[in-house]
Formats: sequence, C-alpha cells, structure tokens
Amino acid sequence: MHSEPRPKVLRAVAYGVLALLHLPLLFIAVYAFNNDDASYSFPIQEFTLRWFVRALEREDIRHAIGLSLSVAALATVVAMVLGTLSAAALNRDRFFGKDAFTTMLILPIALPGIVTGIALLFAFKTFALEPGFWTIVVGHSTFCVVMVHNNVSARLRRLPQRLWEASMDLGADTLTTLRYIIVPQLATALMAGGILAFALSVDELIVTTFTAGHDKTLPIWLLNQLGRPRETAVTNVVALLVMALTAPLILLAWRLTKDTEANPNTR
Repeated sequence: MHSEPRPKVLRAVAYGVLALLHLPLLFIAVYAFNNDDASYSFPIQEFTLRWFVRALEREDIRHAIGLSLSVAALATVVAMVLGTLSAAALNRDRFFGKDAFTTMLILPIALPGIVTGIALLFAFKTFALEPGFWTIVVGHSTFCVVMVHNNVSARLRRLPQRLWEASMDLGADTLTTLRYIIVPQLATALMAGGILAFALSVDELIVTTFTAGHDKTLPIWLLNQLGRPRETAVTNVVALLVMALTAPLILLAWRLTKDTEANPNTR
C-alpha cells in the first residue's frame, strides 16, 4: 500500500519534463500569430494571420517546401524498397558477415550526422558529383533505410514460420507467398517505417548541409533565417509549418507500431 504513490509521482515528473521540453514549441506557435514582427513580449497584444499570407507569398519559402517534400518522397520510396529487401535477406538465413552487414546498415543513423555528412561529401567529390537534389536524396536515403529496415525486421521476427510453410504446402511459390501472405502482414510495419522516414527526411539538417550544395531545403532555410533574421514572425510561421507536418506523422507511426505490438495479427 505504501508503494502506490510512487508511480503517480514518477508519472507527474515525466509529464513535467515533457511539458518543459515542449514549452519552446508552444512559444514558436504563439509568436507566429504575433502582429508585431520585432517583438517577443508576452502577453501578445494583437494576433494576426498576415504572416501566414506573407510566408505563402514568398518564392524562396515555396521552393524550400517543394524541395523538402520532393526529397522526402523519393528518399522514402528508396528506403521502403531497400529497407524491406535488407530486412527480408537478414531475417532468417545465416551467412558469413551477416552481423557486420547489419552493423554497417545502421551506421548512418548511429553515427553523428556531421560524420555521415562529411563521408557522403567526400564520396560525391571522389566521383565528381556536384551536390544538389539527387545527392540530397542519396544522403537522406542512407538513414531512412534504417527506419524501414528496423520496423520490417521487428515484424518479420514476430511472424510465425508456419505461415510460409502452410503457403508452400498448398502449392504457392515464393512470389505468391510474398504477395498474398507476407506483404499483407508487413503492411502496417511498412507504413510506419515509411512515415518515420518521411518525417525524418523533412526535418534533417546536418547531413543536408553537406549534400545540398546551393539548394535550400526547409531546415536549411530556417537555419539561414536564424543566422540573418529578416522577418522573425515569418520564420516562426515556417517552423510551425514544419511541426504541423511532422508531428502528426510521428504520432501516426507510433500508433501503428503500438497497435501492432498489442495485436501481432494486425494487418
């Protein structure tokens, strides 16, 4: 009986820490509606939507948004293909170098971003590739693959071997088994991995800095605005847009993986 208050205290501390971590995000959202661009005074005297209109009118912002979404979409497609294939190859079979290959696969997301960025830049320079759109896609794909690979690998480890065996016993070949048995079982894992990869790509800054050349994704645009502030409220609007785009995706991916863990047979 004396130990019952402890979980409540720990829960209250956890909620307090989460609130403290997210408080700056709340201020960014509030100041995006501040009518006074140069003021960070609180409370805000007047709210307005004119900074949202100004952000939509600026060509550099629209270009940064389009570039970030295009890169994220392509990197996610590449990650879903390569991540699924690598997870399937490493799932059950044992072969020489399997552990080393698995370690190398997760290195891009395990290493500091600056190390990955420098390594990619050296590789592009070695092959005389000019940094730009496609080098950003390649750079983002290196760590997005890990997100899909981890989700698919976790699902494959929970799939019973009898599904493969029953399908084969009924006369289905490997491709038919994959199409009608295995892939439907991987649907939510693939979706969660793809969503996380997309959100991670949209938010990525450090690797992009080394692989973008003269192109400016949304995070690079925000960084430049912080270095040379012009319209602070517009910067807050764009930051709010990034949060509004990525936060629901991350929550959706978490919900998909949570439901899957609760019910392994979820499709």
